[in-house]
Amino acid sequence: MSWDNSAASTRSVVTELLRRIGAGDADAVAELYDDAADWRLDWPEAEHGRAETPWIRHRSTRADAAEHFRQIGEHHVPEAAATEVERILVDGEHAVVTGEIRQTARSTGRAYRARFALHLTVENGLITRHHVYEDSLAVARAFASGPTVG
Repeated sequence: MSWDNSAASTRSVVTELLRRIGAGDADAVAELYDDAADWRLDWPEAEHGRAETPWIRHRSTRADAAEHFRQIGEHHVPEAAATEVERILVDGEHAVVTGEIRQTARSTGRAYRARFALHLTVENGLITRHHVYEDSLAVARAFASGPTVG
């Protein structure tokens, strides 16, 4: 199948990505990523890869993408998860997905809600950019040991 970099093909790949994430199959999700993707998270660098949130780190390969989604699944309660996608905005090869995730940290039992924006770039049918902007404070509080404030 040949891919063009039109808005229609970008929207198709993004829609399929969201479907696969919802299905929970990390390997199927990873198939949509280029093996040299630019993957960034909007988190303080010192907080990347902590034991309680190991999925929070920069990635660069298809195998990294699969591991990211596996680790999210391992550290959350799947029955208590939901994502509301509010908008998918597409401009050529770029897409921005906005919404809110609702999760529960497996280690603490704390539920959290986090607003997010996901900037994706799709080239030749594969995702080459995955930049996430989310409410990192909500996630950090949910996984913090001991009592949390505010």
